[in-house]
Amino acid sequence: MTMCAAVMAQTPAATKAPAPKAATPAAPKAAAPAPSLLNPTSLTATAPAEYNVKFVTTKGEVLIHVTRAWAPRGADRFYNLVRAGFFTDCAFFRVLSGFMAQIGISPRPDVAKVWERANIPDDRVTQSNTRGRVTFATAGPNTRTTQIFINYGNNAGLDPQGFAPFGEVISGMEVMDNLYAGYGEGAPQGRGPDQGRIQAEGKAYLDRYFPMLDRITKATIEPIASPPASTAPAGADSKK
Repeated sequence: MTMCAAVMAQTPAATKAPAPKAATPAAPKAAAPAPSLLNPTSLTATAPAEYNVKFVTTKGEVLIHVTRAWAPRGADRFYNLVRAGFFTDCAFFRVLSGFMAQIGISPRPDVAKVWERANIPDDRVTQSNTRGRVTFATAGPNTRTTQIFINYGNNAGLDPQGFAPFGEVISGMEVMDNLYAGYGEGAPQGRGPDQGRIQAEGKAYLDRYFPMLDRITKATIEPIASPPASTAPAGADSKK
């Protein structure tokens, strides 16, 4: 439907011109919230195209290389969690030999609570869950939050289930292989930690009932090493 409006010209009565007024300044934009582990909406920075993360664990150091194009949302979430110190003192609470090692529930119940439903949408699976690949755990479609796992074997069967790797271990896989796996599967299927109790009770629960679990003591974003500069003389022809 087309609507037309009649335009009527009006000649205002002659009056004294009003004094000019200064323009009302625009209201300042609200400042972005300061990054805080207790506010997931403050941790939404876009990650670099590629970056490295170093885990210092109770068994040694592990270096992970992340390629954002593999799974952009997962790479961004991991980047923000590492930068904010989320993984400090996190335990590898589910270590299943030959399958994977899982981590990512905060040792602080106050932090665990606010991240429990801070879901990110799924990424398309572009890489396979082969040995050393790093992937977010899920509880169904679009439920990724903070838990990740590192594959011990070729777990390509996870690919069609929507588990999208975002990075891979480039050094320290032998450290991963040596993580304590004696507790096995978590409760109630096994005698390992109950995820609900980790969420609610944190480090105190794990220290009391599962003291052998290995942990991350520190996680940091690390620079990507540049390739060594060429030692060929200036002007030298490399072709033979």
